[in-house]
Parts: sequence; C-alpha cells; structure tokens
Amino acid sequence: MGGTERGRELLRRVLAGVPAGESPLTHVTDQPERRGRHADWPAWADHGLVSALREGGVERPWTHQARAAELAWSGKHVVLATGTASGKSLGYQLPVLSRLAEDPRATALYLAPTKALGADQLRSVRAFDIEGVRAASFDGDTPMVERDWVRAHSRWVFTNPDMLHRGVLPNHARWATFFRRLTYVVVDECHSYRGVFGSHVALLLRRLRRVAAKYGASPVFVLASATVADPAGSAERLCGLSFEAIDEDASPRGERTVALWEPPLLEELAGENGAPIRRAAGTEAARILADLVIEKARTLAFVRSRRGAELTALAARRILAEVDDDLVGRVAAYRAGFLPEERRALERSLAEGQLLGVATTNALELGVDIAGLDAVVVAGYPGTLASFWQQAGRAGRTGDGSLVVFVARDDPLDTYLVHHPAAVLDKPVEATVLDPVNPYVLAPQLACAASELPLTPDCLATFGGASREIVDDLVRDGLLRKRPTGWYWTSRERPHAGVDIRGSGGEQIAVVEGDSGRMLGTVDPGSATWQVHPGALYLHQGTSYVVDVLDLEDGLALVHAEDPEWTTQPRNVVDISVVHTAQQERFPDGVTVCLGEVDVTSQVVGYLRKLPSGRVIDQVPLDLPSQTLRTRSVWYTVSEDLLAAAGIDPPRVPGALHAAEHAAIGLLPLFATCDRWDIGGVSTAMHPDTGAATVFVHDGHPGGAGFADRGHAALVPWLTATREAIASCECLMGCPSCVQSPKCGNGNEPLDKEGAVAVLTAVLDVITPK
Repeated sequence: MGGTERGRELLRRVLAGVPAGESPLTHVTDQPERRGRHADWPAWADHGLVSALREGGVERPWTHQARAAELAWSGKHVVLATGTASGKSLGYQLPVLSRLAEDPRATALYLAPTKALGADQLRSVRAFDIEGVRAASFDGDTPMVERDWVRAHSRWVFTNPDMLHRGVLPNHARWATFFRRLTYVVVDECHSYRGVFGSHVALLLRRLRRVAAKYGASPVFVLASATVADPAGSAERLCGLSFEAIDEDASPRGERTVALWEPPLLEELAGENGAPIRRAAGTEAARILADLVIEKARTLAFVRSRRGAELTALAARRILAEVDDDLVGRVAAYRAGFLPEERRALERSLAEGQLLGVATTNALELGVDIAGLDAVVVAGYPGTLASFWQQAGRAGRTGDGSLVVFVARDDPLDTYLVHHPAAVLDKPVEATVLDPVNPYVLAPQLACAASELPLTPDCLATFGGASREIVDDLVRDGLLRKRPTGWYWTSRERPHAGVDIRGSGGEQIAVVEGDSGRMLGTVDPGSATWQVHPGALYLHQGTSYVVDVLDLEDGLALVHAEDPEWTTQPRNVVDISVVHTAQQERFPDGVTVCLGEVDVTSQVVGYLRKLPSGRVIDQVPLDLPSQTLRTRSVWYTVSEDLLAAAGIDPPRVPGALHAAEHAAIGLLPLFATCDRWDIGGVSTAMHPDTGAATVFVHDGHPGGAGFADRGHAALVPWLTATREAIASCECLMGCPSCVQSPKCGNGNEPLDKEGAVAVLTAVLDVITPK
C-alpha cells in the first residue's frame, strides 16, 4: 500500500463509525514524500564507527548530517535544526566518536532535557562499541556506587541540566581531569529550552564554559533541535557563542496524511452556565487510539496533562475490552512523575513492539527512538508549532506513509487552529523565547557561579544584564567578598540546592499511598495546591486515588485508593497589583497599553466535585496558604466613556472584560512560544492601581519568561485573532471554544461573549495604526 494510501486508509477506518453528514474533520491534507540526498563519509571519520553504521543499515550519511559533522570536526560551533527522524544524532555522533577514537585522552559531555532521551542516546552510542569511549550516564538515577567510576573513567558523560547544575559544576574539582580534556559539548533537543527553564540553562551553559576554561578547555558546542525559526540566533542566545546553522533537511520522509478534527457538540449535555460543550479531546483521542490499535497500527496519542494521559489510556482499554481482550494489555499510559523503573519498562515495551498504543504527555515528544509508528494523535495543541511538528514527526519514522490527527480541545486556540488550517500547516515555526537577564534567574545563577569560581569583571560581561548590580547586592548581603582579583563566595553552604532551574517552585511533592507507604509519583510544588489538595482525585497508572493530606512543608501528599464517580476542580481567588510600569502608551480615545512588573497573589479556597455530565455535586472549602508571584504582565485599560460608546453599560463590564481576558490567554500561544498554562490573567471593572477598567495577562513564572513581552509586541494581531475567535464561535452565550477557561478559579462567572467582542473592537479601533 502506498504512503498516502496508508494514511488515508487509517483515516477511513477511524471515521467508519461516524454517522453520515457528521464528520468531525475540518481539514485534511496529504504531505508529499520527500526523497533523501546522500553525501560521502568524511575522510576523517573513524573506520570502526563507519563500519558499525553500515552494518546498522546506514550506507551513507544524509547531506545535512555530513555538513554538521564537518563543521563540528573543524572546530565550529554548529546547530543542526532539522525535522523529527532526520538523523540529527549522527550529526554529532560522527565527530564526537571519531575524536574520542583518535585521541584517547579527549572527553565529551552530552546534555538532554529528559532522562529518557539521555538513556536512549546512551544506548545508541554504546551499540557502536567503539573501543575506549566508555560512555556512561550520570543523572539522578545513577546509583551512588557508580558515580565515582563515571567521574574517573567515562570519556563521554550523558547527563541533563539538573545534574550538571547540582552534581557536576559544584564539584568541578572532582571532575578536573574530565574538564581538562573536554572537547565537545552536545546539547540535544535545544528548542525545548525556553521560558524560565531555558533562561536558567542559558546561564548554566555559561557557567559550564567558565569551569571548562579554568582547566584550559574550550569545547566545541554541537546543538540539535527540531526545526526552529532562526536556529543560529536561538543557539547564540542559549550558549553565548556564534553558531553555524544547518537547517536544510535532506532525509527522506514518507507521505503523511494530516487531519484536523473538531469533536462534535454534545447536544444532550450543557456545561457551566448552560454553555454547549464538545466531546472532550481526550475522550475522542481514546476512541481514535482504540480504532487504530484494532487495525494493528502502532500509535502514540499525545495528551496535554498527566491525568489526561491516564484517562485516555484507560478509556481506550475499556473500548478494546469490548472487541478483543488480547488488545487491552497492548495500550498503556506514559508520563512524567513515573518512577524510573516504570519508565524504562514502558520504553522497552514500546521499542520492542509489545505495546501498540500509548497515551503520553510530551514526555515522549523528545528524541526517544520509537521507530515504525503508523499514526500519531495530538489531543490538544501542545503550545507551539515546534512541539506540534515534533510530535507529528513521530509517525512514519521508517519512511512509510502515516496518519497524524490533531484533535481540538474545547478551547479558543484549538478551535481557531482547526478552522484556520494555514496557521498550523503553512506558518513557520517559532523562535524560542528565553530571558537570561531576568533578575529572578540571573541572581541565583550568579550566586552558583561565584560559589564555583570567583567572579571577575570579564565573566560578568558574559552573564550580561544587571550582573554588577546583583553582585553588589550579594556583597551587601555578606554572601560575596570583594577582593582585587574578583568577588569570592563567603558562605560555607553552596546555593545550588535552592535554585530550581525548571521553575517548578522547588522540591517535588511526593505522592504516597498512606496505607502501604508506597510512593506513587511526584508533583511540582507550584501546582500542588491545584493537583493534590485535600479531597483531590489523583490518577496513577489507571488507578484513582483521593488525597487525604497535603503537607507542603514536608513535601508530602498522602492518598488512598478510591474510584468515585466524581472528579474535582479547584477554585481560587486572584489579586494583582502593579509594581512597576516599564512601558506605557496612552491613546487619545480612552485606551492605555502598558508593560511592566506585577505581584499576583493567588489562593486555592475550595474545590468543586463534578459528575461526568458536568453537574456540580457540591463545593468544598479549603484552608490553604496563598502564593504571591512577582512577574511580568501586559495590560490595557479602557475608559468609562469608551465602554459606554461601545454599548456596554456598567453591569456588563465585568463579564465583558473577563471573557476578553480568557480568550486573550487562549490565543497568546499563537504569538509567543508558550502554552496557556504558562500564563494567567486578571480583569476588573476598576483596578485601584490604574483607576480604570483593566485587563491583565501575565507570565506564570517568577520574574517573567518573555511571554507577556511578546504579547505586548504583537498586541494588535493578538487581540485581532482573539476577537475573531470569539465572534466566529457558533455558540450563543460563550463556551469553552471561545471564552470559557478550564483553569478559571471563578467557575467562569461572569462572562459576556457579546460584550467581549464589543470591548475588543473598541480597543482595536483605537490602537490599530491608521
């Protein structure tokens, strides 16, 4: 069966049970086959490695692999930015392994954003069996007894930014021999380093360069990335070095059918405030996943949340149980928060083909080599086009035809995208957003750097931003002492343990079964009051638990097994205050647009228990601590006169602003490399700091992550797309596809869809350049 035929046939099977005239498809396209272009093996390539590659089926490299390898071998920093399954690994394996084989003293470092990807790449390198390389893992899963051997003997160390930050750089003296001989640093899937995490990693890589320089090394950096806009610029921002970019993909790709899918409205059900609701994307993905597994099509279903992945796998297994009991065990969930042994067992089952269908979070988006997939289901837009194509690229990795189905959530952005196919299929991918001069990131990173090596004026210039002012603050606090040769760390304790480079809020919260003491998984502390508050329903490997106790101080959530008919949804209250206005533009007709620093105070005050139909059983109060976040925000104010001229009388103002705020949050990921869960918002009919009706959209990370700044820079197109998404929605009063939000702490009240369109129209009429 030909490539397109294969993808179309799978799509027909998935649609077989859909009644005539009720197709959920909004768009289908066939992406053509791409033929590969080969190059010759470079003369310097190690003969043993080339022989191993040929035995493994790689007769010759693709041209992009050869070009990247040649640049790296010649000492140039290079970023290889080509699509999923384009063989980026060979682009760095070839020069690194050849150098390690040629020079028995040389060493190399590999960094991956996830342990799973690092383990996968380590297996690949070991399979070449190049004598003397001694590639080894050094991460949180490495047993203590093995760590000394890795430090002393491994010549290619595979780790992640977390371990580099906490385990390697603070103890660089113990790694002196390794650093002295460091020749290459490989940074894999570098497009994933964005926002606060990316800002921390950018400074972490500058710390790594300082330590290497102390021992006389100046390693070549080789970066691998999914296709991104401006790969050389992104790499330069991340590493602080000049890069050559290779972004022309010469690998073959099978024909691919891409289908955009909007779940149907559930006429028998109504959601909050009587709004129409669509079948959940996870429910739809479960049915599609089950249909594909019945066809023996190896399939990944990417779901937006850990809980969603569990529910999707569970629902698919229930469907399969009615068809063929033998297929039930061939579907599983995969997500972050699993214990290491669980992750590895699932990865083996995937690689060996024992599993046919896996519902996963983005934990399987990056790099882990899962060959031969027939289909990918993307249940909910993953926040960026780079992530979307990374996930979609998992299908057809062997060059065969494949199917990709994008299932829209009941969400403004997803709805917009499935009705504007060009925004998904024809738009170039984003440049990564990171802000390493964010003082909330720069200050702790400078403290870590100072405790590793004394700071000097030259290295402060490398770190950039307000480095000197931060150093002066550290001196005043008694943590640094100024001497003629630089600034020296004075404390006995190192600061590394207290620096959370992933922006998750600190140490993970352990989820433990109270009766047995068995640890089930972990939850980020920043989201603990949302996910594991007392009374919350928690899912793990298809089993449901109810939370009994949340102890934030000890980092512990105690749960018991229970399978209730209800689910839980937290309720919170949010307040916002303006700390500093960095930019302000007043328009003559009653609109002011600002960018600046704000304090956002939020508190989970209770939760709803809801039936699958959406009916609320009850509301349970909670007494949990409030959390204050200082971050960046974009906001606009609207005068009373302009609101009145737009036909919005005072009682309607709160609902109109609230609806406009929700929709704007939903659409910002079109213009900034973020997800709606990276940002938040507040709207009020009269804010004390602005003296007017105000809509705020803010970053969800301390100090900001660059998202609000992107929104401010693209305000007119952003608000234009927001207005269009609301106005074109077929609902009457507002629904999840336009103005309702899944994370609204006020239960989506009040909301005025028509008022939101009027507000946005009035604002755009004022601020759009004439």
